[in-house]
Amino acid sequence: MATGREVSDLIASAERQAAAAHLRSEKESSSAERHELLAGQARTEVLKSMYLRIAAIHRSTAACHLTAARLQEDYVARLTSWARTRDIPKPLFMSGVAAACGTSSAAVTLVGATLDQLGLAASDESARAAQELEFLLGEGPARDAASEARPVTADGSALLDRWPGYGPAVAELGIGAVAAVPLSLSGACVGALAVFDPAQGVTDSDTFCEVADALTHSMILNVDGDPGMYGATDLRAKVHQAAGMVSVHLDCPVADALELIKAHAFAEGTSVHLVAESVLRGELRLG
Repeated sequence: MATGREVSDLIASAERQAAAAHLRSEKESSSAERHELLAGQARTEVLKSMYLRIAAIHRSTAACHLTAARLQEDYVARLTSWARTRDIPKPLFMSGVAAACGTSSAAVTLVGATLDQLGLAASDESARAAQELEFLLGEGPARDAASEARPVTADGSALLDRWPGYGPAVAELGIGAVAAVPLSLSGACVGALAVFDPAQGVTDSDTFCEVADALTHSMILNVDGDPGMYGATDLRAKVHQAAGMVSVHLDCPVADALELIKAHAFAEGTSVHLVAESVLRGELRLG
């Protein structure tokens, strides 16, 4: 149970993040207005077009920062309300992300250069289970969005057809539609935002990508951000450590050892994290 001081620190941190995002949004809006004014004064169509393109970039960035501010303010409001009674579990930052995307279930997956899943932050157990399946099976919307650097959506039979392993497995969780967008900056992809059973039309709007951009710029890749999503991100460090141990025991590549851990978790119907902990404690030897 979080102490009063810990909750106060969380609220203060989110408030600082919101204030900083508002300032960045206002700065970008001012820059957009300045370039729109220059466009109106331009003597040639070429110059006018250039100024308008620059203004559009500033407008888009301002919207991204405003979305980031609203996510932080929503978290502050929910934390403050929860702190008064504490009669329910402490709210997660990702719950607000899911709500902003028109669903109750969303997850952020952080990946490395080889698209290995390094961390996961989920809004609820359904989203966590869906991302665990992606990690175990090596296929799914977040992985495709990150590897292809583009939005990915699927529902109904398309969900089953696109991912022969993941599709039927996630359908058993009661999920009928999925969508994901990459989390990228300057051409580098650091992960993906996935949503499950979103409201009709949400993933076709700019909102979905705006939320992803806000998370990337304000939380994950911002020096003042919090890639741990206020303590809600589960890192896969123990899983990769366990893969190293299995690799030594079996004299096999680490990648093969990791697949063996995943296969064992899938066969046993348990999480790969629990399997990794058993390996690290010496309670389980694979192979």
